[in-house]
Amino acid sequence: MRIAVTGATGLVGTQCVELFRQAGHEVFRLVRSSANLGEYDVLWNPAKGVLDRASLAGLDAVIHLAGENIARGRWSASKKKRILASRLDGTRLLSQALAALDDGPKILISASAIGYYGDTGATAVDEFGPNAHDFLARVCRLWEAETEVARRAGVRVVNARIGVVLSCRGGALAQMLPPFRLGVGGVLGAGTQYLSWITLRDVARALLFAVEEPRLEGGVNFVANGSITNRDFTKILGRVLGRPTVFPVPGLVARIALGEMADALLLVSTRVSPRKLESCGFAFCDPTLEEALRAELGSK
Repeated sequence: MRIAVTGATGLVGTQCVELFRQAGHEVFRLVRSSANLGEYDVLWNPAKGVLDRASLAGLDAVIHLAGENIARGRWSASKKKRILASRLDGTRLLSQALAALDDGPKILISASAIGYYGDTGATAVDEFGPNAHDFLARVCRLWEAETEVARRAGVRVVNARIGVVLSCRGGALAQMLPPFRLGVGGVLGAGTQYLSWITLRDVARALLFAVEEPRLEGGVNFVANGSITNRDFTKILGRVLGRPTVFPVPGLVARIALGEMADALLLVSTRVSPRKLESCGFAFCDPTLEEALRAELGSK
């Protein structure tokens, strides 16, 4: 297949490009910089509405992962505006381009997030769970809505609601590792909040699976079937690293350090199940958290 990827230099995008090419697919990267453009690079600029639609002709699918990093920097008013605009502008530009092409990609896998569901407490939700009303939930709702123009034009759209991606190369786990390796890691807040996770290799595999599986469409949860509380996650990570985990981080301290982002990303409880992926037969390489962490960290 011929697949275009946005956000191709990010954590998930880099893994996708590598996996897809290993699987024999032809991969085109949509990039914002004109410097060192390669044969398989396509220039675009969502903020300026720049995209050569003809460059998408003849492709089979687009995987859209681009967006402002929500975990970098405090959520000021301007940061929140960039988070929203970076998602809506790019998704709108791609969706309109796909809708206008007769010979363009008929599959759009567009990133979203499990933030769609907000704080679910201890209640597990699948793809039919309600949309919440906080900032991230609103971002996800508007983000997914931008794909409707492509869907109405006959493109199969999957809104990939991605959970916490575990990788040593970046993201939440990479930020946790230094204090945990020093033996000063611990429970965040009450520790009862649920974490819905997926490994980097499984999220890339699941995105390719979504391209190839015609039964998948609409909102799809990209998480392992093993949501776990922060307290249990902390114990397992400490056990895998062989380090104590006796230094808790009170919720108040997290809020002082990170502001609104602490509640939205660290203290929120989002317990999500991958109902659609599993019903279509997707098999996870890393089905349990301890197996996943040992594989990622090279521990036996």
